[in-house]
Amino acid sequence: MATMNVSLPDSLKDFVESQVAHGGYGTSSEFVRELIRREQDRLRLRAAVLDGMSSGEGSVLDSAYFEALRDRARGIADPDA
Repeated sequence: MATMNVSLPDSLKDFVESQVAHGGYGTSSEFVRELIRREQDRLRLRAAVLDGMSSGEGSVLDSAYFEALRDRARGIADPDA
């Protein structure tokens, strides 16, 4: 594992130490790793949303759409599909 040193103003250092003490983190490194993972997840979600938005027109979200979705979740096949 690589090591990285980060300089923080006192207010941010205090915040990190508070999160470690009360937020269930074992070390400040564990807290920072979690923040980085969350940012990676956020960027992946953003990319997926942008990809979906550029993929063309979506479906009409009416009651028939949701009923078909419920049927699919229950494992009921659509005879017209």
